[in-house]
Amino acid sequence: MVFVVDASIAAAWFLPDEQSEASDQVMAALGKEAGCVPGLFWFETRNLFLTAERRGRLRAGEALLSMQQLRALPLREEPVDQDAFVLSLAQRRSLSGYDASYLALALAQTLPLATTDQKLAAAARAEEVPVLGPLASS
Repeated sequence: MVFVVDASIAAAWFLPDEQSEASDQVMAALGKEAGCVPGLFWFETRNLFLTAERRGRLRAGEALLSMQQLRALPLREEPVDQDAFVLSLAQRRSLSGYDASYLALALAQTLPLATTDQKLAAAARAEEVPVLGPLASS
């Protein structure tokens, strides 16, 4: 099954203190199908890993290693260029523009959303988008 991947689930794959069996199962599913990401995913994950390295959650050099490993996964970048739709979702569901982009992609492609972000998962459910990962049954 193809699904949208957000930065929070990627964090759970690479940051030891955020790993879970449910997030690992989502990563394993990437072996069968490519995941979809908006272009901002790469900016968010770079910043996430850099911040984790600076705060000692990753060792020196692991931010780059994590990005290299992440880029090796079957993740397909898809455009999210419907500004009015993204802004409307963000306003309606009280999301950041970043999070609304992931949800907009899931809605536009009619795909589930893999996330560990509780607010984004709640917004996805409200929009009738299936949620994958640790929050799947919440």
